[in-house]
Amino acid sequence: MPQLFPANPSATMVIRHVTPDIVTMSLPFARFGRLQFGGRGTLVKLASGSLAVFSPVGLTSEVRETVESLGGNVKYITAPDIEHHLNLTPWKNTYPQAEILAPEGLYEKRQSNPEFKDTPFKHVFKKEDQLPRSISKEFDAEFESEYVYGHGSRELVFFHKPTRTVIEADLLFNLPAKEQYSRTPEAGTNFLTKLIMPLLSTKPPATWQRRFAWYILSSQDRAAFTESMKRIDQWDFDRLIPCHGDTIETGAKGIFRDVMAWHLEQKNT
Repeated sequence: MPQLFPANPSATMVIRHVTPDIVTMSLPFARFGRLQFGGRGTLVKLASGSLAVFSPVGLTSEVRETVESLGGNVKYITAPDIEHHLNLTPWKNTYPQAEILAPEGLYEKRQSNPEFKDTPFKHVFKKEDQLPRSISKEFDAEFESEYVYGHGSRELVFFHKPTRTVIEADLLFNLPAKEQYSRTPEAGTNFLTKLIMPLLSTKPPATWQRRFAWYILSSQDRAAFTESMKRIDQWDFDRLIPCHGDTIETGAKGIFRDVMAWHLEQKNT
């Protein structure tokens, strides 16, 4: 199997405070061992003092120190889709009080792997859930969520209202992954990555990523995907933290509308 993450993540991970209460943990990640998408986990400290982690990365000593610096009370561990789940079990074992959030189907998928098997899920997002979904009083006070079940990977997207920040996994990409490869000599731009860059770039007018969202990401259930995009469009966000590519520090709402234009307009032009 191709190596997805670096053998020594401590040597290449970039841990950064995006806001006083949001920390990103960025590192190299190569899909199929060659496509340099970059990977990122995000920690959010709630007003209650509880911590929520989204798309958790490996628990290096530096990551543990970061968790402790934020109070250490990891309460929520989120797998934002059926692909971003490899570190759920180590985090749950280390922070047993934490509750796992995940999309339907992921628990069943993990049962074939002895390493992951039987790790308990507390909150499973399902297609038939009533809206708005509720996790807990403290979580609901700060986050809105959208289950994009029309996405092939069953995306969970979160909006942190106090900081106007959207946190997502494979809904919108922002390559090249400059920050995630900033501590490596590769710079996230090998030949194969450059070939697929237009599909995963937000550079205006983002025509190719718009096509990628329309023809690939939403192909499983385009109507449901479109309804999800309309609900996300109602959120008042300015920043977007993707798992793949650089964080969009400001102006993210306009970029989202550009990439998802065909869905928001309900037409393909």
